[in-house]
Amino acid sequence: MKKNGLWRRWLAAALALAFSCLAVAQTPGDGSEETRWFPVESLNAGLDEPPESVKRMTPRQAIRSFQALTEEEDFAAAAHLLDLSELTPAEQRQRGAELARQLAEVLKRGEWLKVSDLSGRQDAAIEDPSGQHPQAGKPRRNLKLASLTVEGDAYDIRLGRYRVGNEAPVWMVMPDSVSSVPLLYERYGPSWLEEYIPRRFKASFGVLKIWEWIAIPVFLLSVGLVGWGTYSLVGVATRWLPAGAPSIFAGRIRGPAALIVVSLATQILLDYVVSFSAVATTSFRVLLIAILAWGAGTIALRLVDTLMLRMMQRLMGQIDDTKPKDERRLLTTLYALRRLIILVTVTAVSIYVLSQIQLFETLGLSLLASASVLAVLVGIAGQAILGNILSSFQLSLAKSIRIGDLVMFDGQWCYVEGIFYTFIRLRAWNERRLIVPVTYFVSKPFENLSVKSTKEYRSLELTLHLSADIGCLRDKFLAYAKEEDSVIEHHKLCCYVTGQTETAQTIVCYLMTSDPFAGWIAEMNVRERLMAFIRDHHPEWWPRGVMVISHDDIARGEGPEQPPGNDAGSPR
Repeated sequence: MKKNGLWRRWLAAALALAFSCLAVAQTPGDGSEETRWFPVESLNAGLDEPPESVKRMTPRQAIRSFQALTEEEDFAAAAHLLDLSELTPAEQRQRGAELARQLAEVLKRGEWLKVSDLSGRQDAAIEDPSGQHPQAGKPRRNLKLASLTVEGDAYDIRLGRYRVGNEAPVWMVMPDSVSSVPLLYERYGPSWLEEYIPRRFKASFGVLKIWEWIAIPVFLLSVGLVGWGTYSLVGVATRWLPAGAPSIFAGRIRGPAALIVVSLATQILLDYVVSFSAVATTSFRVLLIAILAWGAGTIALRLVDTLMLRMMQRLMGQIDDTKPKDERRLLTTLYALRRLIILVTVTAVSIYVLSQIQLFETLGLSLLASASVLAVLVGIAGQAILGNILSSFQLSLAKSIRIGDLVMFDGQWCYVEGIFYTFIRLRAWNERRLIVPVTYFVSKPFENLSVKSTKEYRSLELTLHLSADIGCLRDKFLAYAKEEDSVIEHHKLCCYVTGQTETAQTIVCYLMTSDPFAGWIAEMNVRERLMAFIRDHHPEWWPRGVMVISHDDIARGEGPEQPPGNDAGSPR
């Protein structure tokens, strides 16, 4: 008996432990009912029983049912898809249908709603076969349908899952969203102009209504006329402005200014005059912001280009290292500013357009799953371009090379004419243009003859006979060199014998010049004058060849024993 009693106590303890574990497993947060839906005592007690046309089992089914009912203008039935719990039963009967009508207009005009993107599951769990999404497979009891902005404040329209007792859970628009419907309707509802549109033109035809297919061409024609008027007005202003930079700048911004005015006028019309469906409105707004950003960026570029043109006119002629260093540095900075404006404009427009067409949301999971592959592809394909762009900004900041600098490239002198995103344009001494990748001047050592000072030592070499008078030649060199305008620091002029053979000596003369190109010309001039002096006054200084002739050759009347010019021996 004692054994039976002990056995019963152990069995009771085991069953109690099992039931307690089961109770713990059903606590909120571990997949219990409280995490899959909102338990409520009743739904819309002030309304009648929902008709069979009201489908609310999944988020996608609920919105499709709401759109179908509002298209049929059965707003009383559509009200069953709204959680009106914040209203009294009497207010639910009075305002339910009106709130459904207002919400339908807001969804049509406020945001382009893609019903197919909504979950078709009853628990709205995210389906992600790759398993990359952190919330994949977990049930949800509320989700965002749309997000609209009124005077800078965002209002979300959300769907919630509700369950009354043991009835099947249903999806409805949540109370907070319902309470914001009147405010959203005031902002996104029909405009005053639509009150005069006949009812038969308000029927849907494709993605738009009939009246929208007629109004959009008229709308575009109107804003086009505004743009044409702005273009003409700026053209007239160009003729009245002073000649020079102001008129040039005004003439170059006629197109961008007209596009900006068109964008602003279109925005005003959409906000205060006419309100199209969300498909048209979203397309217009994306296009408008792109045009506005492009126009503003283009005007900024034109301003920088005008300043660059004025700077180049001030420098006069071709830019080289003889021009003032401060002005060349400013011109280099303007080139960098131009590149920065282009980069910022393109980046800002691209990010905004992508965000408006919701690529970040619809493709987010795919991009996340293939991020590593995209990173490798972009890295390989854009390595050279991105490297040149970054190198371009590096050169602009470090100022290791500037507009007008004289550099040595491939063994020849070249002036820097322009620094662009991916290349640098060089002007060679023979007026050829060389296009060099920017990375060349970042990854390889190069010689910048203008980085500190343009002055340069030049040297000229002469080969003369051993009988040449070095003192006389030195005096002539000093006299000729001092007459050259580009020769500076005369105290550094010098002339020395640097080598000799049995019959000749090498003489090198050094001179300091103001810049490399002018120094080359001075070197040529001094050499020509020294050669003319030797030719006219001391021709015996020229090096002479030595021929070795034997007595036997003389007797036979033959030529020299060795070729002319052989310095191996002396005459016999």
